[in-house]
This record gives sequence, C-alpha cells and structure tokens, in this order.
Amino acid sequence: MLFVGAGFYFFNLACVPGHKSFINNSTYVKKSDPLYTQKMWYKKRKKQKWYMTSATDNYRLDANYIPDQRSNKTVIILHGYMNNKDKMGAYATLFHRLGYNVLMPDARAQGQSQGKYIGYGWPERCDVKKWTNKLLTKEGKKQKVVLFGVSMGAATAMMTSGLNLPKQVKAIIEDCGYTDVKDEIEHEAKVLYHMPAFPRFPLVEILSGINRIKVGYYLKDGSSVNQLHRNHRPMLFIHGGRDKFVPTRMVYINYEATKGKKELWIAKKAPHAASYANYPQAYTKHVRNFLNKYVH
Repeated sequence: MLFVGAGFYFFNLACVPGHKSFINNSTYVKKSDPLYTQKMWYKKRKKQKWYMTSATDNYRLDANYIPDQRSNKTVIILHGYMNNKDKMGAYATLFHRLGYNVLMPDARAQGQSQGKYIGYGWPERCDVKKWTNKLLTKEGKKQKVVLFGVSMGAATAMMTSGLNLPKQVKAIIEDCGYTDVKDEIEHEAKVLYHMPAFPRFPLVEILSGINRIKVGYYLKDGSSVNQLHRNHRPMLFIHGGRDKFVPTRMVYINYEATKGKKELWIAKKAPHAASYANYPQAYTKHVRNFLNKYVH
C-alpha cells in the first residue's frame, strides 16, 4: 500500500495541473532578456480568440490566432509542460516575421483550456490534428501548415506526426522533445528527486497503471519514437547540448526514428528549452532555411 500511496502522490505531482516548483511560469519580461523585443511584439499584438472542443473528453480548448493577411502558410505552436500559449510569444514573433499566420493553442488542462490531467502529448496529439482541421475549415484548404513545439509541445508534435494528417501539413519542427513519457518521467525521478533504481521501479510502473486508469494510456504507449516511425514529412530536430531536463541523448533516438527527410541542430551550450534565447540568430537561420526548403 505504501508504494500505491507514493504512486498517487507522484501522479498528482506529474499529471495534475497546479503550481510546480521546478517550472518558471512568470510572464514578466526583463529588458535584459535576449528575446525581449520578440516577447514585447507578441504582448502588444492584436490576437483573435479561437475555441474548439477537445478530440476526447469534451473539454473547451482555447487558442490565440495572429493572422498575416498576405500569407497562406500557418504554424501551429505547441507549448511545454505546465506552460501556456503566452509563454511562446517569442516563437510567434519568429514565425510571423518569416511570413506565417500563427495558431497558438493552450493544451488541455493548461493555460485557459479545460481539462483534468496533463497528457504529456499523447491525448493532445489528437487535439492538434483537430486544430489543424479547424484551421483548414476557417482559413481554406490552400493553407500550408507547419507543426512546431518546444519540450512537451515538441513531443506532442512528434506524436502527432504519426497520425493520418491532412496533406496540407508540410513540415514539423521539434525543439527538445522526449522519446516517450515513461523515459522522461524515469529521468525526472532520477534527476529531480535523486531516486535510485529502487524504488524508481516499481513506483514508475504503479504511476503508469494509475495513468492508464485516469488518463487512458500506459506511460510507455506515449511514444514519440513509435509515432516517428510512421512519419514521412520533413522534420527539423533542435536540442540544447546542455539539456538536463530532457537529456540531449534523446534527440538522437528521435532523429533516427523518423522516416522522412530530416535535419538536426544541437545548440551546444543551451540548457533545456533555451536554444532560441542562447542562439537567436543561429536558431532563426536554421528554422528559416529548413522552412524555405520544404514549405513553398
């Protein structure tokens, strides 16, 4: 019973929305921030509000949309764990400057979207497909769509890549996404909580069983790698060389798994989800060159 109690404790910590001491959710922008101008552009920009019902469980999902009236290219930007669309403002600016409409959903149970549990990208992948279809209905079938995500959003993009997506989805960019949910939670147990092999096993197995009952899937099923095996679209993989939260080794496994054309960039000294902040010009160049190659 002790392990079951501990399993529920860690499930609440990992999967139930709420304040997480290891996540910085401040939206305050310091002038010293290397992405200050990008974040301020997003803050001041007029945004359309879009809503949609989730693919499962009937939640109301919330998104911001920033159009570029001259463009038929749209990026769907997916945020990280316990973040929200507004934390992705700098990326919205980057893509808008490259000539893209920008659709920024709040994942279920995060930001202003309804939901009970954080799904680490697995249930969310079906929501992303539904957002894509909504976009094509609203803005027309001539849209060329790019999926982009950071951290959990990157894993979500990779998990979405294995679905039967509309032909308008032309390319995918993932920045520091994990291989699968179980690997990531085991890594966090080890690094954040310094948990040795025992009791990490059986605790993660118990957590996985609880997740199956509550969220609908075993942790190992939430796999970027398995979905990438089904992906034939071009993908750009980005990862910080000093990422301790989603270890850099994971990007090589993801990169190998995809079946489409692919590019990989390691931002050598960047920690987790900081490649753009640490290398803004190089980041922009890699993204721009990749998109120019595959989205016409």
